[in-house]
Amino acid sequence: MMYLGLAILSSALIAVLMRLSEKHTKSSLAMLAANYSACGLLAAVFAGEGRLMPIQAEGFLAALLLGVLGGVIYLGAFLLMQWNIARNGVVLPSTFMKLGILVPTVFSAVIFHETAGPLKWMGVALAVAAIVMMHGGGSMENKSLIGLILLMLAGGCADFMSKLFEELAPAALKNQFLFYIFFVALVLCIALCLVKRERPGKKDVLFGLAIGIPNYFSSRFLLLSLDSVPAMAAFPSFSVGTILLVAAAGVLLFKEKLSMRKYLALAVILGALVLLNWE
Repeated sequence: MMYLGLAILSSALIAVLMRLSEKHTKSSLAMLAANYSACGLLAAVFAGEGRLMPIQAEGFLAALLLGVLGGVIYLGAFLLMQWNIARNGVVLPSTFMKLGILVPTVFSAVIFHETAGPLKWMGVALAVAAIVMMHGGGSMENKSLIGLILLMLAGGCADFMSKLFEELAPAALKNQFLFYIFFVALVLCIALCLVKRERPGKKDVLFGLAIGIPNYFSSRFLLLSLDSVPAMAAFPSFSVGTILLVAAAGVLLFKEKLSMRKYLALAVILGALVLLNWE
């Protein structure tokens, strides 16, 4: 549970730093590239010198392929988020991105036969309801439903890569796996910057590097948490726990005012967390 709590804390810190960067950065792609640079560097440090490509290690190919696929999905989810925000506003994409928790939760039950009692399924249902309550309110008129569904699937699949690694590759290669994810995402992001001719500014790089630190540790701690917490509890807890901390940060740090509906959603989140982690 400690690792899951640290993953939630790191994820919330990402949101806070991104909120702070809004008025200071110009190129989201450049900031994202700097973020992936920091993530890749941290993963390389934890992997150790000369251990980034342990070709002879058992399970190396699985870790490499999952990492490459993960890097493509990570960047793809970000681009889908941008595309959806441009067409659907902020509310609906945020909701569908968070609803991506259904993907790893359901896949873990169907593919890896993780079992859960009625209380955990009730917790999952409450988590989904809380997400809709917290981010809901957008109209579906003239919106791209297909794009929103693709965003939900991409976000969920990005989270599910951690579960796939846990099941298909050795835990000893977790740092290499994370390095492959962030390195592939970085290369693709740099390529997009070149195609779009976006030049990184100083603040883009600084905020990107700052965001990259909690981004890396969020992925690392979530991966470590799966050793002791079932995926059906870990992923919904990670998502709604992050929402809870971000909402608290918004009120305390940015003086945001929450509506009665959002306060009710936070109460539902607390209930969902209790049920999801009920032994």
